[in-house]
Amino acid sequence: MAMDLIESTANGTDSGKDTLYMLGGVALMVFGAGLILSNPAIRRYMSNFGVGNFATAVIPDVERYFKLRAM
Repeated sequence: MAMDLIESTANGTDSGKDTLYMLGGVALMVFGAGLILSNPAIRRYMSNFGVGNFATAVIPDVERYFKLRAM
């Protein structure tokens, strides 16, 4: 059993460790974004920036794209 693990790691076929590192990185990015967005100053800035207005402006373009793609 141990020799199989050593051989798979030595040959570069161990993708479990790579997947673990990738998912750990994604989890750290989500956690960091949550920490940043929980700051009251950042929340005020984002509300002044108008993310909601941007989203409502983009939705018709996205719907048009999906209609063209479905053709």
